[in-house]
Amino acid sequence: MYPIVRLLKDAFKAKRMAPLGPLDMHVSHHRCWPWDLDIWMELNNGRTFTLFDLGRTMLTVRVGLVPVLKNNNWAVAVAGSTIRYRRRIFAFEPFEMRSRAIGWDDKFFYIEQSIWKKNGECASHALLRTCFTSKKGIVPPTEVATAWGQADLQSPALPDWVQAWCDAEDKRPWPPMQDTPETLARAG
Repeated sequence: MYPIVRLLKDAFKAKRMAPLGPLDMHVSHHRCWPWDLDIWMELNNGRTFTLFDLGRTMLTVRVGLVPVLKNNNWAVAVAGSTIRYRRRIFAFEPFEMRSRAIGWDDKFFYIEQSIWKKNGECASHALLRTCFTSKKGIVPPTEVATAWGQADLQSPALPDWVQAWCDAEDKRPWPPMQDTPETLARAG
């Protein structure tokens, strides 16, 4: 189940925090609750992505994009993601989440998020390709920046590892290979 109560609490907190610039980092603090656990009694990998949603929502509030979304009847969507898991987060363990935009291209915004243990170890690190959408489709970042009052804002160069991921994603077939009756018969 989506953590609506957490979302409302975090959005309320974010509204009362100092505003951030477009490329600033939002830092939030969380705890791994029993409903966040998998059968191994650690933070579930799917729940990690859900918690990252909360971090991006708080970032969106703090950089001032919520009025832009409302005024233009836009939404925010995730168009791709990759994540590394390196350390386990256990029940009731506190952790810090860091969220920030690292740049954009002609279509997408790239968001970096990470979860940090109390001892300073990075538990997980995600890269997300996000976009603003309207009834007409994807809204170009330049249009978003203009509506945001940031028309002169230029994207920093995307780090090499982000560009490499983008290049790999561009080579990935879409739509994915569809099974034919022959391949299904061989598989089954």
